[in-house]
Amino acid sequence: MTGRVAVLGEGTAVSAFALAGALVLPADDDAAVRSAWAVLPADVEVVVLTAAAAQALGPVHDRPLPLTVVMPEAGP
Repeated sequence: MTGRVAVLGEGTAVSAFALAGALVLPADDDAAVRSAWAVLPADVEVVVLTAAAAQALGPVHDRPLPLTVVMPEAGP
């Protein structure tokens, strides 16, 4: 893999991923999620989404690239 990993979702859930070198895209509401998705850099090959971000994107995140994965929601 030569591309980057991005993490998209609520700031409190995604900020720590910067320590691992991921491109962090904090987005705390549906409009911000869609805006961040629309301007993903071309070299992003994997996007980790919070559950809320995945819901905000809906089926748009079902395309082959970038590959998307949804974080599990935190338990009680």
